[in-house]
Amino acid sequence: MLNLERLRTLDALARFGSVSGAAEFLHVTTSAVSQQLAKLEREVRQQLLARNGRGVRLTDAGQLLADHAARILSQVELAQSDIEAQRGEVVGEIRLGAFPTAARGLFPAMLATLRADHPELKVSTAELEPEAGIRAVMRGDIDLAVVLDWSNKRLPVPGGLAMAELLDDAPDIAMPADHPLADRTEVDLEDFADDDWISWPEGEFCHDWLMFTLRSKGIEPRIAHLAGEHHTQLALIAVGVGVCVSPRLGRGAAPDRVRLVPVRQKMRRHVHAVWRADADRRPSIRAAVAALRAAGRDFDAPLNRDGAA
Repeated sequence: MLNLERLRTLDALARFGSVSGAAEFLHVTTSAVSQQLAKLEREVRQQLLARNGRGVRLTDAGQLLADHAARILSQVELAQSDIEAQRGEVVGEIRLGAFPTAARGLFPAMLATLRADHPELKVSTAELEPEAGIRAVMRGDIDLAVVLDWSNKRLPVPGGLAMAELLDDAPDIAMPADHPLADRTEVDLEDFADDDWISWPEGEFCHDWLMFTLRSKGIEPRIAHLAGEHHTQLALIAVGVGVCVSPRLGRGAAPDRVRLVPVRQKMRRHVHAVWRADADRRPSIRAAVAALRAAGRDFDAPLNRDGAA
């Protein structure tokens, strides 16, 4: 009998092209990947890997088995999905991940809805940045991820995943209350070409979006501070050390001394749910998406000048 975990390891190697890539994807050591693949070679009595410089490549037998592994793993997911669909009940367990402001803005209301409507469903949640959430869905660590992209910069979504739109999030520019533009009803990003910016940490999708967007408008941004939490960004702005883009989802009231002004260009963060297409028929997935959409209906409200949407 072929071992599913070893097939999963081979599938990861085929997807990412290296032992280190497979190890990172599976959250194990490179030694653990090598051991699993060595055991798989002994099971099938075929050489599956060959040296390729400092790395490895799949042999013909390895590629053949990897193709089967992808189909087998997909079929296992389909079987689980069909069993749940056959019951027609929202029961069992579902694991969800979301980027921090979505976790804060959507999860409490979503959990309350699911607990009231589907008391037999066990739900667990975690904060995950969009790219990490997609990887977690692909490897089966979670069942559904809430991710984001922007109207001018899309998040790459691999094949084999299904996606549903949840809401559009309208961002504002946050600035000190004594900023020269604080009394405007709308602003453009170009208005802040000479300001210091507070951004998300380097490497995060929203930081890359901010750099891309400002540079596309001929602005080389001066990034003075990096902070992952929006509340931290707003606290820095309250003492007058910069400006930032501040989406409304999960934001709450702004501190004193901070003003929030809408952007004239109608920028939008698009918030989506993604899950494995193999699991599309699971009633728990459909219930979670419906609850997330219901939780997100209030986040395109008119802006209160002192902070709350």
